[in-house]
Amino acid sequence: MKKILIILFLFINTAFAEVLNTYASQELLDSKITIIDIRTPGEWRETGLLAGAVPITFFDERGGHNVPLFLEELSKHVKPGEPFAIICHVGSRTSAIAEFLAENQKAKVINLLGGMDYAQKSGLKILSYKVR
Repeated sequence: MKKILIILFLFINTAFAEVLNTYASQELLDSKITIIDIRTPGEWRETGLLAGAVPITFFDERGGHNVPLFLEELSKHVKPGEPFAIICHVGSRTSAIAEFLAENQKAKVINLLGGMDYAQKSGLKILSYKVR
């Protein structure tokens, strides 16, 4: 059922921006959709990254943010109108950011519920973070 929802979200709904809330799964990873990890570099070093995820922090270590810088980095990995997924530690940050992106950027965002905590408990492949 998850796979059907993801396929419907990715291919049928092209007219409107919206947020799809779902859990990370092997099917999602296999779909090769871009996954943006919005956590901080400290979090990436601590737990690693979901296989294939692109690290682009939204909030800094103090909770501050630079929306223009985030959007600039995001545009390097996601084309306008292209669906993508976002992940954080447990899903609370991505929930708010996904809504913001859908409303203000007309983005099609998959918010990964439960974040990296869920991904790790589910046995999904996690890779060590290496500073680029």
